[in-house]
Amino acid sequence: MNQAERFMAAFEGFSTAHGQTQISDERRAGKQKAESRIIRKPLTLELIVAHLEGKHGVGSIPINENSQCKFGALDIDQYPLDLVALDKKLRDNDIPCVVCRSKSGGAHIFFFFTKFFSAGVFRDKATEIAAYLGYGGCEIFPKQEEILVERGDIGNFINLPYFDAEQTMRYAIKEDGNEADLTEFLDLVEARRTEPKHFEKLQLGEPVNEFDQWAPCLSHMFSQGIPEGTRNTVMFAAAVGAKKEQPEKWRERLEEINVKYCTPPLPASEIVTIQSQHDKKEYGFPCDQEPLKSFCNKTLCKTKACGIGSHVQHVEITGLCVVKSEPPVWFCDVGGRRVELTTDDLQTPQRFQKACMEQIHVMPPMMKMADWQVIVSMLMDSMSEIDVPEELTYKGQFMDLLEAFCDGRVQAQSAEEIALGKPFTDDEEGLTYFKLEALLKYLRNQKFDSYSRGQIQERLKELNDNGTANGQKRFNTTKGDTKPLRVWWVPAFNAEVQVPSIELESEVPF
Repeated sequence: MNQAERFMAAFEGFSTAHGQTQISDERRAGKQKAESRIIRKPLTLELIVAHLEGKHGVGSIPINENSQCKFGALDIDQYPLDLVALDKKLRDNDIPCVVCRSKSGGAHIFFFFTKFFSAGVFRDKATEIAAYLGYGGCEIFPKQEEILVERGDIGNFINLPYFDAEQTMRYAIKEDGNEADLTEFLDLVEARRTEPKHFEKLQLGEPVNEFDQWAPCLSHMFSQGIPEGTRNTVMFAAAVGAKKEQPEKWRERLEEINVKYCTPPLPASEIVTIQSQHDKKEYGFPCDQEPLKSFCNKTLCKTKACGIGSHVQHVEITGLCVVKSEPPVWFCDVGGRRVELTTDDLQTPQRFQKACMEQIHVMPPMMKMADWQVIVSMLMDSMSEIDVPEELTYKGQFMDLLEAFCDGRVQAQSAEEIALGKPFTDDEEGLTYFKLEALLKYLRNQKFDSYSRGQIQERLKELNDNGTANGQKRFNTTKGDTKPLRVWWVPAFNAEVQVPSIELESEVPF
């Protein structure tokens, strides 16, 4: 295989769609604003070549139609980021992956596999790796365990490296710390591609056995030692764990942990303050505070006796995308599971909660409206748009029904029958004439109520190049004379003749 073919094979994912990102000059939160679209067409070799040549950037959707993946990634969006040190840490721990600089200057840690396997299994281990690295909560691709293909769902794409390969800023890191060219990157992919079963069995670090049943973030940090600057937060969390482990002797246990694992230990007065706080109130783990947040693995934490507990319904909401049908259909990932939403569901936390309960049997905590609006706004900043066939839009549905009305069984054999509600096609003029009320009645009978009367009129005008679409016209009768009729018209659907201009006696107002 040539380079483009090897590159395409490395990023094999969803077979009938791919992603594109358009970068604007506008910046938000220090980053260039980007508009992401999912195109319902395969990621072809031609598109890959254009990407590598710097003509059109593309992305691949890691999850396939069977909710499996053959590659995945961690998207670390933190700055500044030492890519060389990150790559060394991964190699020192025998984690098979390739570290690439992302387009925003962060890191995409890619994992490549010999075959497709469960996206859910990949996400579980990837979550563990992210927490071990200290980047818990970073984006994981695929973003979902499964996708709802039958509902038009596709998943989310990740931008591929080596855009404009000759002078790319999205390069991989070699073992010597230098930038890898395209050939070297492809060699790294092949060298570090691994069996799924090997990936699942990866052991990360040396856990402290005495904290095996504690929250993974604390267990990991105790194994490294707790430095100054983080001791108060960590020891506050340790008090929560100690009360779970030894309810009767938790104060002594906390003092032991402080002396053994804090460098240097917190002063006794500060430990007493933490003890007093926990005497007065039952606290949970401060999961959203650093440094716990960076080492967080909530899925694993729920399985630990001294963790957050399986009853805690913490839900991470990510991966928002919208299918541009009419009405639009929204999908998002709730704890890695896909949920289908209407616009109304997305607008209010109550409706969102109901949708989660009905579809994935999870009840997210109720949020204040102001907090929910912030979350949705952040999701929409990075959402993907999924194109749909025109027949799934209101306009497409209307056009199909209009054609059926104009070319259906009940057609006028002469212009006189227009008054009876039948459409009449003048082959010479290349136009189909009809009474508007007849079309409206037909649409009602077909249960099409997505357009108002005014919107229908506007669509008819569009079909006439936004020119005149209605008026009074004289038609020849079977008696040899002419009869005036107020009519609307559209170009005949099967006509191949050029439509002539029509002289009107008067125009019918909207």
